[in-house]
Amino acid sequence: MPALTSPRFAPPPVLPSPDDQELARKSSRTLLGLLQQARSGLPQLTFPVRGQRAAETVPLPAAAAPLIAQILSQLARGNAVTVIPIHSELTTQQAADLLGVSRPHLVGLLQEKKVPFRKVGSHRRVRFSDLMAFKSAEDAARQKALDALAAQAQELKLGY
Repeated sequence: MPALTSPRFAPPPVLPSPDDQELARKSSRTLLGLLQQARSGLPQLTFPVRGQRAAETVPLPAAAAPLIAQILSQLARGNAVTVIPIHSELTTQQAADLLGVSRPHLVGLLQEKKVPFRKVGSHRRVRFSDLMAFKSAEDAARQKALDALAAQAQELKLGY
């Protein structure tokens, strides 16, 4: 059976309903408060599950607490959320979607060796971690350029 963490088998992101957003807002506040109070490491989380069988308590690793808090915060803002393991390999379409660019543009970046990739047969695969490193570097360069423009506008007293 394929791994459930593979992006290929991940369920599509779903936008949270207004009720989900409100519940996520309350839950994230509670969880963030617990995380801030925890002095000796992360708290151990459990949650009750009621389904067709008798109610069960599901333990979660302490390392999951900050991730769950981030997920809840994003849901509270109305954002869809998906989880992608760092070492996942993405198709060119998935990578382009994550960057918010067209697939042909991404392929150009790959051909210019700006983003590492490997070929599986005739298909290109991009590691998620490599894609995020590229995005981080691009974001930093963009911010540096914006800061320089803002400083120049201040020097010229353009009122920005």
